[in-house]
Amino acid sequence: MTEPSARKNVVDVDTSVPVWDQFFMVAPLVLIGTKDSDGALDLAPKHMVTPMGWRNYFGFVCTPRHSTCSNIDRTGVFTVSYPKPSQVLITSLAASPRLDDGGKPVIDYLSTFPAKQIDGAFIEDGYLFFECRHFRTIDGFGENCLITGEIIAAYAEESFLRHAEADDQETIHDAPLFAYLSPGRFATIDRSNAFPFPESMKK
Repeated sequence: MTEPSARKNVVDVDTSVPVWDQFFMVAPLVLIGTKDSDGALDLAPKHMVTPMGWRNYFGFVCTPRHSTCSNIDRTGVFTVSYPKPSQVLITSLAASPRLDDGGKPVIDYLSTFPAKQIDGAFIEDGYLFFECRHFRTIDGFGENCLITGEIIAAYAEESFLRHAEADDQETIHDAPLFAYLSPGRFATIDRSNAFPFPESMKK
């Protein structure tokens, strides 16, 4: 096997600092919704998010310093909103820091609608929404933790759903997806190609 350093144009990445700011990666971007102790809504953008297996489990990376983490510990629930490319400004505003008193007044200017099965809310005009029951928090990733939840209810704008009678590329073209290019950039995905899976591949 060829050593990485022997390949042309392959260089060492400095691991004395976090590697993630040294190149771009494609990631989803979501807004995690929780309730503060006073009942106020908190919406926090997260891009280190992923399905947790093939069943209805969802996970994201957070830090105990953030209210998102303590709110989920206290209430046992959270919501997930997937924004559209047109909502990049709204998503950015949700990342505004809290005031000295702990408030986040920018949230009051964002349009939301309530969850149905839990005490929570979603960002208006997103395309995919999850209501989650806290499953498990795993600590120990440096200053970060992995928060997981079970999806107990899900909703989607119909144009974003796959249909047997519609071509997948047409669906993505007509309903583009928001991609976060970490660190600090974003893209609109409206073109795609079918992945050439081996015929014998199984989940």
